[in-house]
Amino acid sequence: MRNERETSKKTRNLASLHSIPSGIWSLGIVSMFMDISSEIIHSLLPVFMSTVLGVNMITIGLVEGIAEATASITKVFSGVLSDYFRKRKLLLVIGYGLAAITKPLFPLAASIHWVFAARFIDRIGKGIRGAPRDALVADITPPAMRGAAYGLRQTLDTVGAFLGPLFAIGLMVLFANQIKAVLWVAVIPAFIAVTCLIIGVHEPKQHSTTKSKSRKLLTITGARQLPSRYWFIVLLGAVFTMARFSEAFLVLRAQSIGLSIGYVPMVMIFMNISYSAAAYPAGMAADRFSKRLLLVAGLTLLILSDFLLAKATLPWHVMGGALLWGLHMAATQGLFAKLVADTTTAELRGTAFGVFNLASGVALLVASVMAGYLWDAIGPSATFTAGAAFATFAAIGIIFFRPKRV
Repeated sequence: MRNERETSKKTRNLASLHSIPSGIWSLGIVSMFMDISSEIIHSLLPVFMSTVLGVNMITIGLVEGIAEATASITKVFSGVLSDYFRKRKLLLVIGYGLAAITKPLFPLAASIHWVFAARFIDRIGKGIRGAPRDALVADITPPAMRGAAYGLRQTLDTVGAFLGPLFAIGLMVLFANQIKAVLWVAVIPAFIAVTCLIIGVHEPKQHSTTKSKSRKLLTITGARQLPSRYWFIVLLGAVFTMARFSEAFLVLRAQSIGLSIGYVPMVMIFMNISYSAAAYPAGMAADRFSKRLLLVAGLTLLILSDFLLAKATLPWHVMGGALLWGLHMAATQGLFAKLVADTTTAELRGTAFGVFNLASGVALLVASVMAGYLWDAIGPSATFTAGAAFATFAAIGIIFFRPKRV
């Protein structure tokens, strides 16, 4: 009887996975290849900036924060435009294409100004594609499966984020720790991603054929059409982001405890192993269980991660913290995407994702600059202790503040 129940459960899970639209799989594969490219670069870039270019932690935090905030600001405009023109794929091609053509700028960088310019343009590309992609996932997925769909796309994305640092380590060995040579290899998967997007992703018919008579670009009056529950989700997302700064500081933490430069990308591998493994199950959980409970669980994982990273003296401490960090991301990122999609209409969905990402991006900029300041002024432990404190306050707020059912 027990074996029959287990077999039935496995069959239901497989049926759920197979029933997810093919467009979600295609978007996930595109994300996977682009993340392989991006993570080869990002797993080495903080070390490249601090050792080769000789910049301080505040500057690294500022570069990372501005880059991510730029992506978030751009998402507002791309989300609005995708709602207005009903052409999400066009914006995806522009966004992924722009990211691909900026990859060669990283190995060409001779100063922090080059790196800043490359990160800035690359994040504009991310911003252009982000909100339309998230809206497109909701457009082509039945509401009851959205959590699973976002989780699956994030899983494939994170597989790329796992493979990228793994390739970075192998390439560092192959090229005898020549970082610029490794950065050149990262250009290849970026262009593969764009090719897969053009061939494999198709716009839903309603967006390519339906002509709305009431299309309007976002105004203050138009923003009022978004429900109050949506704005609560926006605020909640910003609070979560304030508790979690740029992942560049995970890489720098690995270097700070003496890990060899060629093996520093291991920290991103460990983070993305847990992120990738847990993203789809967490997405399915978001379709079935209490959202509040999942949010508190995500913050608890972040608190444990920060404490382990704050006290780290050995490589396995940092790797353990990275694993917990990845579990936190898996528990919360797909859930927030589902909450945004579920609290808005199809006509304003791109706009809603854009505004949500803007608020989170501004919060990430503030958090990353503060993290860099604490690192330089006090030390690495202070950076992660502060993150744990903020996450604790956020968890307490979610437990006791109950405006509506979340």
